Amino acid sequence: MMRYLHTMVRVADLDRALAFWCGALGLEEISRMENEKGRFTLVFLAAPGDAERARATKAPMVELTYNWDQEDYTGGRNFGHLAYLLPDIYATCARLAAAGVTINRPPRDGHMAFVRSPDGISIELLQEGERLPPAEPWASMPNTGSW
Repeated sequence: MMRYLHTMVRVADLDRALAFWCGALGLEEISRMENEKGRFTLVFLAAPGDAERARATKAPMVELTYNWDQEDYTGGRNFGHLAYLLPDIYATCARLAAAGVTINRPPRDGHMAFVRSPDGISIELLQEGERLPPAEPWASMPNTGSW
C-alpha cells in the first residue's frame, strides 16, 4: 500500500521560511535534523490538525530543506502548489495579510485563495464545507502577481 509522506521545498533563508510557514501560515514544527557533513538542515512541518498523525506516522508533512551553501532557487511556479483545507478562509487570509503576506488570489468566492511562501512556493487555501458568503475586503480585491 502506498502512503503520502511529505513534499520537500528548498528554502533560501530558514528563519524567514519558518516565519512564514509556522508564524504566518500556522504549521507546526514536528522535527528537525542538522546534517553537518552534508551541510543542510531539514525541518518537517505539519498542519495543526495533522500534527499528531505526523508525529506518529511521519505523514503528511512539508519538508523544508535549507542548504547551508547558498544557491539561487528559481522557478517555484514549476513546482505547482500545496493545498490546505481551512475552517475559515477569511480569518486565515486576514491573519496572513496582517503578517505581511500578499494574498495573490483573494477568496472572492468564499472558497479558494492563493498565497506564496518567501521562496515562491504557491499555496492553495480552501474553505472546508460550503463556500462562505462573499465578504469585503475579499469580494472586491483584485489578484496580485501570480500563483
